[in-house]
Amino acid sequence: MLAENSTCVLPFLGFEVAATYETARVVILPIPYEATTTYRRGCKHGSYAILEASHQVEYYDEEIDKETGLEVGIYTHDPIADTREGRSVSSEEMLQVTEETVSKLIADGKFVIALGGEHSITAPIVEAYRTANRNEPFTVVQIDAHGDLRNEYEGSIYNHACVMRRVVDMGLPTVQIGIRAICKEEADLIKEKQLTVFRAREIAHNPNWIDQALSAIQTEKIFVTIDLDGLDPTLIPGVGTPEPGGLNWYALSTFLRRLCADYNVIGCDVMELAPIVDSVVSQFTAAKLVYKIIGYQALAKGWFKT
Repeated sequence: MLAENSTCVLPFLGFEVAATYETARVVILPIPYEATTTYRRGCKHGSYAILEASHQVEYYDEEIDKETGLEVGIYTHDPIADTREGRSVSSEEMLQVTEETVSKLIADGKFVIALGGEHSITAPIVEAYRTANRNEPFTVVQIDAHGDLRNEYEGSIYNHACVMRRVVDMGLPTVQIGIRAICKEEADLIKEKQLTVFRAREIAHNPNWIDQALSAIQTEKIFVTIDLDGLDPTLIPGVGTPEPGGLNWYALSTFLRRLCADYNVIGCDVMELAPIVDSVVSQFTAAKLVYKIIGYQALAKGWFKT
C-alpha cells in the first residue's frame, strides 16, 4: 500500500509525452502524505492536483524557447506514503519509504522532483541526498513563508512545522527565502546558529536580494525545497497556512533560473498544495512552476538537443 496506488498514475504533462523510466532524466515522485496539518487540510490531494493541472501546461516555454517536455524525458513514479482514501501511514513508515525510494532514484541517476503532501516529507528526502553525498556537503535552499524550525510541535518532532529543524540537525547549511512567519523559539535559533534568512519584507525593498542570496550559498551542490506558501497567496491561495506578502512569480522564477545556472541543483521538492474546490489557479501555477524548474535544469545541464 505504501509503494503504489491501485489507480492509474497520471503522468506529468500527459501520456503522449511520458518517458519510460529507463530513458527519463527527470522523475516526478508524488507523495500524497498528510498527517500533521494544523490549519487548512487537503495537501494529501496536492500531488494529484498538480499532475492533473500539468496536462493544461503548454509544452512550449516562451522564456527559454524550448518544448521542454518533448526533449527532456520525464517519468512519473507511482505515489508513495499515500494517505488518501482513509489510508493510514505512520510518520515512521513515511520516513522509511521516502528515504528508500529517493535513494534508489538517486542511485539510478535521476533528477527527482517530489510533489507533496505536507512539508515533513522533505526531511527523509534530504536524508537520502545526504547519504548519497557523504563526502560533499550541499546547501538546502528553502522557499517558504514559515521558518519550520521548531524542535517539536503538537508532540511530534516530525511535524511539518519542524522539517527545517531536522535539516539543521543534520549539519547541513541552509538558506531560507521568503520567510515572514516564525515563533520566538525559531527567532532565537536563527540568532544562535546564525542561520541565513532572507525575509519577505526585506526582499520586497531590496532589488539586489537575488545576488545576495546566491552569494550566501557556500557549496556547489544545492537541494531546493519549495513550500508553495512561499509565494504570495494572491498567486497560490490553495495552501495550508496562507501568509500575505510572499514572493511574486517573476522574483521566484528568476531566482530559480539563476540558481540552476550558477550551482549544481541535485534535487527538488514542491510541497503543501491544498487544492481549493472550484478553483484551478493554485495547482496550475504549481504545475507551471515544476515545468519551469525542469526547463531551467535542462538548460543548465545541457539536456536540450540544440
